[in-house]
Amino acid sequence: MGRHLHFDCFSGVSGDMMLGALIDAGLPWTQLVNGLKGLKLNGYQLRKRTVRRGALEATKIDVIVRRGFERPLSLPHIRRIVAAGALPPTVKQRSLDVFNRLAEAEGTAHRLAGRKVRFHEVGVIDSLIDVVGSMLGCHLLDVTGATASAVNVGSGTVLTSHGPLPVPGPTVAVLAKGIPIYSEGPRCELATPTGMALLRTIASDFGSAPVMRIAAVGCGAGDHNPENWPNVLRVFLSEPIVGGIQPIDRVIQIETNLDDLVPQAYEHVMDRLFEAGALDVTLTPVIMKRGRPGVILTCLASPQRSDAVIDVLFKETPTLGVRAQELSRRVLPRRVEPVKVSRGTVRMKVATMADGTETASPEYRDCKAIADRTGLPLRSVMEEACRMYHAGRRAEQSTTTEITPKS
Repeated sequence: MGRHLHFDCFSGVSGDMMLGALIDAGLPWTQLVNGLKGLKLNGYQLRKRTVRRGALEATKIDVIVRRGFERPLSLPHIRRIVAAGALPPTVKQRSLDVFNRLAEAEGTAHRLAGRKVRFHEVGVIDSLIDVVGSMLGCHLLDVTGATASAVNVGSGTVLTSHGPLPVPGPTVAVLAKGIPIYSEGPRCELATPTGMALLRTIASDFGSAPVMRIAAVGCGAGDHNPENWPNVLRVFLSEPIVGGIQPIDRVIQIETNLDDLVPQAYEHVMDRLFEAGALDVTLTPVIMKRGRPGVILTCLASPQRSDAVIDVLFKETPTLGVRAQELSRRVLPRRVEPVKVSRGTVRMKVATMADGTETASPEYRDCKAIADRTGLPLRSVMEEACRMYHAGRRAEQSTTTEITPKS
């Protein structure tokens, strides 16, 4: 059973902040530097230093570029660099996921196809090192699950290659869809596109910190040093909780009784609820007053998304009122790992039991999309995804065993 990582984004998030926080939390510097040599890149040097941001000390990671990589990199170029690297398979795939997510968001923000995007706003080699280094750091720290707080995105304006833009910038705004954000502190950009793309790839949930047995706390510094403001990303690294104890989080259960909504509309309402951030939606048939058949529509949502879910119910159904109550729930530590199948990519939902064993199931929507596009049976896509995931795990374990030094 691996460790859990919680990101405290009270001053936003960036790639160098994340890498610095992992180092500060105990990621061995030598292992990171040696691991990044697997990218087979020359012309840069990594430097770490201790800095003060406000009242906090933090680790600052600098990527010093000596030669090469003066021009922005395209997504295909980045893919080739990462794919050719001598890195663990999960590190490669998750790093590519970050850049794919970043390219999609930049394309949406600036009306470009993802493959035509050039990463002007995320630097060149420094962002590549930040992304791959953060994914490698999580791998070396044996992080198998991650959560994050709401993200402070900052305020004001930021100067970009497109001219001055409001904070959050267009790319950050796209990446922030569906997660809680807020604005507080100095008038500057606190959440960068690279940081948000990393956070969205690593963290499975956003909100309050789960129950953790904290093993280490790390602070990573950003470039900005506003007066009287601790511009750092803080991380909490938790050791596994054994003995059958699962983390507890808080959810809002929202219910309403319906007897006058046409049955064909339920699918549409459920889609809108999930888009608004509902964690689960169920329909329960009941007999209501005067013997009329009806349905109890029940939603689960995080406290941060409950208002958005309730708003959908009022807009999309005839209900005049809803019931809401806060509940606690025990959850298994979980993570999402993408796997390549013959016709696409499927996200695997991986849960870790108290004894360290894991269960994995493919994301239904990913499998259905592939089945609809190719005409393959849905069951075949789901079975292939499971086979590929378990084959990858066996290969990774075999590689780990081979490189373990003898005592």
